Amino acid sequence: QVQLVESGGGLVQAGGSLRLSCTASGRAFGNYYMGWFRQAPGKEREFAAAISWIGGGGYYEDTVKGRFAISRDNAKNMVYLQMQSLKPDDTAVYYCAAGSTRFANYRDVSGYDYWGQGTQVTVSS
Repeated sequence: QVQLVESGGGLVQAGGSLRLSCTASGRAFGNYYMGWFRQAPGKEREFAAAISWIGGGGYYEDTVKGRFAISRDNAKNMVYLQMQSLKPDDTAVYYCAAGSTRFANYRDVSGYDYWGQGTQVTVSS
């Protein structure tokens, strides 16, 4: 069992930056690969970024490549999403997710076992 809590959302102007944080508690954090998803009103939840259990380079949706960076600190049980050059289309509720299923699709919601409640990111034009 893992509990995830996101923070760091808010209102930012287009072109600005924001860093989201996700704090995990419960089972050993290092046993999970982590992902960030986002969901705009009336739309399906979509993949944004993911990172392996050991860290290192992340994996990104094409729309956020070069602008978002995912990282994790297993010692602190935290994962981050640094967002730069934000656009109005980035406006959504952002969710932190944890997965442990072997050979799961990290780009799909089905690949994750636990989810946070989300944090709102609003980008004004």
